[in-house]
Amino acid sequence: MSKEILDPQKWVELYADMMYRFALVRVKDPEAADELVQATFFAALKSQHTFAGKSSEKTWLFGILKHKIMDHFRSSKKHISIDLTSNEGPDRIKFDSSGHMSPKPGNWNIDPEKAAENNELAQVLAECLKALPKKYHKLFILREIDGLSSDEICKEFNIKPTNLWVILHRARNQLKLCLETNWLNTK
Repeated sequence: MSKEILDPQKWVELYADMMYRFALVRVKDPEAADELVQATFFAALKSQHTFAGKSSEKTWLFGILKHKIMDHFRSSKKHISIDLTSNEGPDRIKFDSSGHMSPKPGNWNIDPEKAAENNELAQVLAECLKALPKKYHKLFILREIDGLSSDEICKEFNIKPTNLWVILHRARNQLKLCLETNWLNTK
């Protein structure tokens, strides 16, 4: 692969909006998302001489942004409590005496590939993600969207794998209910 030549003068025009949306979904704070994108551009300018051309300019910038987002989470983790006994974001899913969901989840009868291309679903999902409690949102995004391993997340936030599993389970349940209420029931 030949080395791609960077064009910093076009970064804002080509990538700023996309990077902002990417950051906003992860940090849930418009001001922080904007700062992260700016910090990414600044870091890229400072280190453009290290760009090896092994990826596209866009991929390289998003890689820097991902690291900036992780730095943001690291710096804010001291402000987040991963207390599973708090009443923040209680499970709205009920269980019967045998431990099964009550009522049982319905069959969505949806083709996952078609659903992934559905813009309305994407918008509702983004709103449902925003509605998650902050601790659920951060950990869910890191695990399910950014693909960090459970070990990495547990180490970073100093929690046990079982705690992470419970948080992710609760986040998924809340997302499922939100999607059923705001998207599936409108179909």
